[in-house]
Amino acid sequence: MTTLLGVQSKPKLGQEAFDQLRELIYAKCGISFSDSKKYLLESRLAKRVDARGLKNFDDYLYFLNYDAQKESEITYLLNNIVTNETSFFRDAIQLKGFDQGVVPKIIEAKKKSMNRRLKIWSAASSTGEEPYTLAMMLLDLGLATDGWSVEITGSDISDNVLRSAKAATYEQYSLRNATPQQLLKYFTQKEKAYTLKPEVARLVRFKKINLMNSFETRLVKDNDVIFCRNVLIYFDDASKKKAVGNMYDSLAKGGYLFIGFSESLHDITRLFKPVRFCGTMVYQKI
Repeated sequence: MTTLLGVQSKPKLGQEAFDQLRELIYAKCGISFSDSKKYLLESRLAKRVDARGLKNFDDYLYFLNYDAQKESEITYLLNNIVTNETSFFRDAIQLKGFDQGVVPKIIEAKKKSMNRRLKIWSAASSTGEEPYTLAMMLLDLGLATDGWSVEITGSDISDNVLRSAKAATYEQYSLRNATPQQLLKYFTQKEKAYTLKPEVARLVRFKKINLMNSFETRLVKDNDVIFCRNVLIYFDDASKKKAVGNMYDSLAKGGYLFIGFSESLHDITRLFKPVRFCGTMVYQKI
């Protein structure tokens, strides 16, 4: 949008257009934008209005609803509204609960049935740091080289972050919680870039999955563990129930669900029982 003086100005997001935009986003992925987040949508999408050669957000909404390219634009929209703050070895207490609590419990139970397969789903994997962290931890435990079949799925709603995850190359900031030993053991460094070694990358596959889509979540089933940390805070109660229900269906009997420290399943579902490992709360499928 250009003024008479030729100066580029950002289109403004009015309340009515904001209401329609957040309704569309909610319908597509369950993310709920409060009134206080209006500025966030405006700042993230203003350039897109200009890129499409549109005058304002009303035109952009018309485009999203009726244009022949609306589906590709909706994909772009969803790619740009999600928050992707993450890092390797994030939230060490929870990872300790996984490493020293949950995994030994699962191994003990599976040995009795001669089942030597471990399936893990990182349900909001962003650029891949979380599932790759879990892969490195399982390698440290010796599972991947001790006759166990380790399958880790990383999923996200954003094509952009999934492409980055598959590239498996990171800057130092993403590795701020990693030790020098971990960097040396599992990464190849070239200048300021760190690329995961093949023995880590091969344990993780990535898929585009919308937690609101029951068909898509059913494609990742019989998981022993699901990580879905710091995601539910973006959902309202109805979306939380839908997402948690879908993850429940994708867990094996007795499987475990990790959510964020600030999140809770209280008043959302009674299908899990809370259990504590190494000082962290985990939810087990009943």
